[in-house]
Amino acid sequence: MPYTIHNHCTQCGICVPECPMGAIQVEHQHYWIDPALCDNCATVAGGPQCVVHCPIDTPPSPLEAKKGRWKENDRVATSPNLFLNGKTNTFASAIVMWEGCNLLAQRQSLPWQRDATGTFYYERQVKQGRGRLRFWLRAEAFSLMAAGTAPSPSPPTVAANSCAAKAPAAIASIEKLDIRSACLHLIYAAHAVALDHPWEQTFVISDRQIEQYLGLDKRRDLNKTAKIILIRELVQQSCGLDVEVHWPQQGRIPKFSIPRAPLWHLQEIQPSLQEDESGRRHLVGMTFHIQAGQWAKYFLNQSGCQEGSAFYQYGLLPKSLLQTVMGMWQQHEGAARIMLWFLFKSKLGMEQRITVPTLMRVAYGQEKLQQGYSHREDRKRLLRTFEGDLEVLNHYGLKPIFDPETYPPEIQPLWAKLADLPEDAEEALEFWMMDGGNSSRLTDAAPRGKWNRLMQARILRLEIPPDWQQRSSKRDKQRNRSRAKTANKKTVTTPRSLSGEQIVAARKQLGMSQRSLAEKTGKSQSWIRDVENDRFRIKLQDQNLLKKVLGLS
Repeated sequence: MPYTIHNHCTQCGICVPECPMGAIQVEHQHYWIDPALCDNCATVAGGPQCVVHCPIDTPPSPLEAKKGRWKENDRVATSPNLFLNGKTNTFASAIVMWEGCNLLAQRQSLPWQRDATGTFYYERQVKQGRGRLRFWLRAEAFSLMAAGTAPSPSPPTVAANSCAAKAPAAIASIEKLDIRSACLHLIYAAHAVALDHPWEQTFVISDRQIEQYLGLDKRRDLNKTAKIILIRELVQQSCGLDVEVHWPQQGRIPKFSIPRAPLWHLQEIQPSLQEDESGRRHLVGMTFHIQAGQWAKYFLNQSGCQEGSAFYQYGLLPKSLLQTVMGMWQQHEGAARIMLWFLFKSKLGMEQRITVPTLMRVAYGQEKLQQGYSHREDRKRLLRTFEGDLEVLNHYGLKPIFDPETYPPEIQPLWAKLADLPEDAEEALEFWMMDGGNSSRLTDAAPRGKWNRLMQARILRLEIPPDWQQRSSKRDKQRNRSRAKTANKKTVTTPRSLSGEQIVAARKQLGMSQRSLAEKTGKSQSWIRDVENDRFRIKLQDQNLLKKVLGLS
């Protein structure tokens, strides 16, 4: 149990050098004990050293849970709240942000490399190898030189880059990273967009704001102190990255280089303390002062973008993504990694096809993917985990659309096959009766060679949840208006689109089930159901086909 200092403290400072954990801090000329660092001197003979060496009659005592309301006075003014519409907020989405998020989420699964001094780093090639990004963990030393291991004379292979082959100290350093720190990284990126010169200006964020963004305010299993300690650890981890950028010329923007510098500067942490009736000081809040690194001068520079000398790249950050990752990171870390990765991928274009090996690499790392090629049991375990993570993504609104040619129904997950199951009881009975009469059934075992086929399979896209699609920025509205004007000039008349209600009414009038309509149109039953629920706009060719089958003019 951590200890706390009473208000009778004379500020003599005798206990400060005696604390083996360095937990005694000074705030506004008052001493207090950081509960995250205090371990009750469990490894020191004689008990808590602050109590042993305290010269007054009221030495530090065990910290008890504070009773009553948490009133916070004299808090530092913070930057404006994010997610004012309750759902989304713009954020910096440049590739520097993407790779920083990937590093915090994938950690030891990434192909770490080693430079001539033995320091480990992660590198990403850009623009067909003409440029690069390089990341380090600033708080940790990735060096094998101290252990007497000389650096390898040639660049190691992908297999050698696996963290399993690294020294235990380096592995432990990387594994200290928490995937939840990627959520803090995204919150910083959202605050940076609100500043005119984020590489020069500082934004201020409090633990209460972070609680709301991450959904920690709804966690009743954590007390206030535990939440503050967790938030500070995540803040410090997300601010522990260094980045170096070498970018080639792109259009009018000349090539540039950014020497190794922090991705985010954690300039100050200000604790907020409160005394109870007994005079014990409690930690009731924290405020963090953060500034973006020099990367923002080149990738988040609005005036420079207008002049043609820099980029201004931003996207849309859903609040639900942050809270979803915070809720499932332990049970479904692979799904959380895919969700964070796809947040940036979706900005590049929704029609880009994604191969199954790419998703597996993002979710589990190259090493586990290689084990799947080599060992049957590992392969079966990886397949079950992957299909389960796809189901989790589908549950949270990221619906995978399988390529019918490379990812046919016979190798799709069972939950995807059951998506065609009708909601009506009679139609469901008919569905299972017809399935039982077929030569192959939905519940049959996977075909032989499923793994090899999956390694060639593609997912056409992941459908984005509705709250990911809301655009509120002025630039987006202007772009939509210009596109609408262009479309009006090119299009003379547009045939009226069929609504889901019209399709349902016409189908029921003919006494036709969703399954029979799907067979007559050559579509899947899930497609018919989505059309009837108006989940997407029907193409003109499909409209004509439905009108023909349903007898609509």
